[in-house]
Amino acid sequence: MTINDVAALLLRHDNYEIITHHYPDGDCLGCGYALCLALQQLGKNARVVNTDLPERFEFLAENVKAQDFEAEYVVSVDVADEKLLGCNQEKYAGIIFLVIDHHKSNCISAPHKYIDADAAAACEIIYEVVKALGAELTHDIINNLYTGVSTDTGCFCYPNTTPRTMRIAADLMELGCDSAYINKIMFETKSKRRVELEREVLDKMVFCADDQCAIIYTTLKMVEGLTDDETEGLASIPRQIEGVRMGITAREKADGTFKISVRTNGDVDACEFCRQFGGGGHAAAAGCTITGSLETTLDALKAAVEKAL
Repeated sequence: MTINDVAALLLRHDNYEIITHHYPDGDCLGCGYALCLALQQLGKNARVVNTDLPERFEFLAENVKAQDFEAEYVVSVDVADEKLLGCNQEKYAGIIFLVIDHHKSNCISAPHKYIDADAAAACEIIYEVVKALGAELTHDIINNLYTGVSTDTGCFCYPNTTPRTMRIAADLMELGCDSAYINKIMFETKSKRRVELEREVLDKMVFCADDQCAIIYTTLKMVEGLTDDETEGLASIPRQIEGVRMGITAREKADGTFKISVRTNGDVDACEFCRQFGGGGHAAAAGCTITGSLETTLDALKAAVEKAL
């Protein structure tokens, strides 16, 4: 399936629900709202369905029209597995019509799939889709696309950043996206409570595999009073340490599990590491879920790291 095939398919039908993964980030939200805005611009009925919309991302949806219609086709963006739909899994599992994603581990079964594992962000794909649709790259659309590209590459610092990524970002900047504003709120602005959390996380950091791996974690008590949005971005901390080849973040969830995020500097396959726990993702950034206490979760991670490194 090509980009032109995706565009032709979208133009042929109508009444779309665009779904994103739970704990939505800038890439899946940027994809969802950019595609929705493009389809609405072309006279289609479309809406984005999220488990939640973090406050700092609310600007992405500002000018999306609220449309009342009976959904006929479901499109997933930046979703590698139906399990990642969270509370929406039961409603949408098995009925996704079109999958657009950049995760090589994508395992969703759908009639139509477009997977580009070489794309640093799924918004790189949506950028091409919007152009193929013949939609105008409006200010709202380019802000959505830039947000996705910027956040999924760590403001273009992660090893997944490619020349293609930079060319797309440059195109979006030339079109007038609010790059400075987006970068500031995504990467530089923190609440006082968030800074206090970072200090606590650093105090509790665990090293293993001859200090080649650093593990940080948050418990429910540690993040009490913080939103999920305020706890995002912690995963980038461990890999910043000199000599660390693998950085792992474990976040306790209310259901008795720990959400694991793995970041590497490219020489260790994070996706393969997470697959042993039923997860997946990219070579330098992947995730999974482990059920158990903090102690058993850390023990399982350290044992796996010793084998991997």
